[in-house]
Amino acid sequence: MEKKKVFLVGIKGVAMTAMAIYLKQEGYDVTGSDVSDIFPTDEILKSNNIRIKPGFKPSNINKNYNLVIATGAHGGMTNIEMITAKKLGIPVLMHGQMLGQLMSDKEGISVAGCHGKTTTSALVASILTHANYDPSYAIGSAMINDLGPAGHFGKGQFFIAEADEYMTCPQTCPTPRFLWQKPKILILTNIDYDHPDAYKNIDQIKMAYIKLIAQMPSDGIVIVNKDNRYISELLPIIDKKIITYGFSPKADYRIDDYYFGNGISIMKVCHENIMLGEYPIYIPGKHNLLNALAAGIAANIVGISWDKISKCYRFYKGTKRRFEYIYKKEGIMLYDDYAHHPEEINATLSSVKEWFPKKRIIVIFQPHTYSRTKALLSEFSRCFKNADMSLITDIYPSARERFDSSISSKILTIEINKYKNNSYYFGKKEHLIDFLKDEIRNNDFILTMGAGNIYLWHPEIVKIINDVSKRITIN
Repeated sequence: MEKKKVFLVGIKGVAMTAMAIYLKQEGYDVTGSDVSDIFPTDEILKSNNIRIKPGFKPSNINKNYNLVIATGAHGGMTNIEMITAKKLGIPVLMHGQMLGQLMSDKEGISVAGCHGKTTTSALVASILTHANYDPSYAIGSAMINDLGPAGHFGKGQFFIAEADEYMTCPQTCPTPRFLWQKPKILILTNIDYDHPDAYKNIDQIKMAYIKLIAQMPSDGIVIVNKDNRYISELLPIIDKKIITYGFSPKADYRIDDYYFGNGISIMKVCHENIMLGEYPIYIPGKHNLLNALAAGIAANIVGISWDKISKCYRFYKGTKRRFEYIYKKEGIMLYDDYAHHPEEINATLSSVKEWFPKKRIIVIFQPHTYSRTKALLSEFSRCFKNADMSLITDIYPSARERFDSSISSKILTIEINKYKNNSYYFGKKEHLIDFLKDEIRNNDFILTMGAGNIYLWHPEIVKIINDVSKRITIN
């Protein structure tokens, strides 16, 4: 029997790559298109023999394809390849719609929230995999370090996915992507204001989550972060079984105590005031203790004991671009992180302070989108307090937005310096690199941060670290 042929428009995006891997493993013939820029997913697609056509052209699409799927990053339904597919009578879907269809064949475990979706869903996938449940998953990262590509077609009954609150298609369909999902288990990590191009205020965001919960099956279970005030405001109107977690004394599952040391984070967990035990994880930060606890609760619901969960935690080593170790030499360390919202930045920098208290922290931050930088300028100005030095690059614009002259990284740098006078703006990459050559010294912790392409700067930064290390050795 001939394989069904699927074409993914914008295949290099992390969520699209995860879907491509899943479909390939399920037996589809997968092809896609994208821009020629370097992406973290390039090698994954290549190693899985998934063909990528450069650019977006009508000639890329023909009647041999059974389905064409798009991401919102390159025009969505208005992309020329989607228009061509529709003219040829080929079914077309947005990524969020397709993900919902794939999940409908299994029991869905979705992770929603403005922050922590990738880490928490990857943790669930890791625990269930190492407990021999062989789950399916499609997660928004290039790699899950202990599992491989972030997409997998499993033989088990569960499908783990991120539930993204952003629009299905910015150009044609404002429906939140997660409303195409109807999970049996939903983890809600937090609610915060983000995506100002999609939501006018926090109330609109809260209502989107209520709609998601309302369409879950009647026996669905919602695992929620009790520490988040916006989630707490929604609890009285949630009509599903609720399990709470957090540091709050009122949480069903409570982190009673925690400590960090030697690359390990350990939390003591109580369930309804009964001590369950101490659980080690190998990623930093209080926020990741919460993510790990939420993932553990979901795993326990599906039948995995807490003793087994504790053993499975030890396998998890993070995902690509989430506090990712890049390089180390002579006490100088380079890490990378996807954080692009003030809450994420603050949480990540707090984690660095906790794990590496004696390091000087240098952040190289690439703001992501004009709309977010403008709407959250006040919050951005205050979130770098744990950095010893903040180097700000130009804003990385989304493919879906236009230039906005009323906001810039210069303005952001001025605002940051009102609270901590250690921030510098660099309009050109080479100027920032030259600055680093003179500034980096032994015992520095360098963190590139942002949702754009800041990770492409790593080769030059590694070269500087090597040059500085030679000077340190000679002296």
